[in-house]
Amino acid sequence: MRLNKYLSDIGYCSRREADRLIEAGKVYVDGVQAGLGVQVEEGQEVRVGKKVLTKNDRPVLLALNKPRGIECTASKQVKNNIVDFVNYPCRVYPVGRLDKDSEGLILLTNQGDLVNKMMRSGNRHEKEYFVTVDKPVNETFLNSMAAPVYLKELDVTTRPCEVEQTGKCSFRIILTQGYNRQIRRMCENFGFKVMKLKRIRIMNIHLDGLKVGTYREVTPREMKELLELIKDSSSETVRDIHES
Repeated sequence: MRLNKYLSDIGYCSRREADRLIEAGKVYVDGVQAGLGVQVEEGQEVRVGKKVLTKNDRPVLLALNKPRGIECTASKQVKNNIVDFVNYPCRVYPVGRLDKDSEGLILLTNQGDLVNKMMRSGNRHEKEYFVTVDKPVNETFLNSMAAPVYLKELDVTTRPCEVEQTGKCSFRIILTQGYNRQIRRMCENFGFKVMKLKRIRIMNIHLDGLKVGTYREVTPREMKELLELIKDSSSETVRDIHES
């Protein structure tokens, strides 16, 4: 098994984060500093720094109502990182990201394969947001947001999405992608500035009444539904995207 997949499978980090750790020279196999592409066999000792790694026995999936100001990274070097903020008894890391200036639902887990299946853009899993902008929205704006939008800074065109007005200056939007600051860039394309962005749903998991800054474990029913939704999804390593 490739080393990055091993680190992901035992719940230490995502494959992307594993590659970063390996490239930084922090991962050792049987006492030898490992490089990208190294294979790990059963019985070999793997450690990150001085910590010898073991497999997490109990799968964990948390739903957090992330406050603004918290960074969605597992890096301990980053102030206000989400792992330290949650301070869960076993190591978990975020499923995808949510901008520092955004708030709402984000999931954390110790299951690497789950991360890749949920967040790979090609799998087209839904994420829903409430958005408030700096001026009244109209039908032209809503229709433009729902249609494919070319984002010049990223040189990509978004997929069509569902958009519905919820107030004078607010709307609901459902995406199946997660480009860097996608909703903010889409709004800017049409002369609007996002004042507040809140994610309220990831696939079948809803924010509901979860208080800001608190988390809960997903229910057995939610987990069963989620596994059914992703059973045919690809688990290819996701590329680095930073959502909304």
